[in-house]
Formats: sequence, structure tokens, C-alpha cells
Amino acid sequence: MAFTRLTRKLTIENLWIYILKMLSEKPMYAYEVKKSLKQRFGFSPATITVYFVLYRMAKEGLVKKGNGMEVSGRPERRYYEITPKGLEAFKQGRAFIENILRKLS
Repeated sequence: MAFTRLTRKLTIENLWIYILKMLSEKPMYAYEVKKSLKQRFGFSPATITVYFVLYRMAKEGLVKKGNGMEVSGRPERRYYEITPKGLEAFKQGRAFIENILRKLS
């Protein structure tokens, strides 16, 4: 039970840091973010959760929506990009986690 809570707190409840890491590498559309979380980090939040976190991050200025692009007749996709504020938030979050890991070692 304790491990399950820890896992949830360090993944789903702090989804923003994983998303910022991926967006620091390349712009992505929301569904691509969801798929990449599963492939890269091994957990799969609900689709609505990913959209909600991206919405909140955009509202906070951590990410911005790029122009939509139509691909092969599919509906327009809105790509998200990390902002300088988002990159700084990611660096601060990573430094905090690294510091905690050093203290736990």
C-alpha cells in the first residue's frame, strides 16, 4: 500500500515534470504525449488527465500551444512546446528530486 501511494505520487500526481522533459526534446501533440509516457516511463495516465495537465501548464506559462497542423487528412493537431519558464521549472523540479535522492542514499 505504501509503495503504491509513492508510485502514484511520483508519477500521475506529478505528471508535469515528465511532460516537460519530453517537450524539452521536441514539440508534441497531446495524444503523442500520452503514448510517449507509456513507452518511455512505463505508466499510462488517463487521456483526460494528460489534456488537463497540459491545459494547466499552458495557463501557467510552462508550455505554449503551437499552430495546428493537418496530417494526411486527419483533424488539425495542436502541438505543445516548452517555454523558457517551463524549462526553468523542469530544472528546479529535477534538482529537487536529485537532492532528495542524495539524502536518501
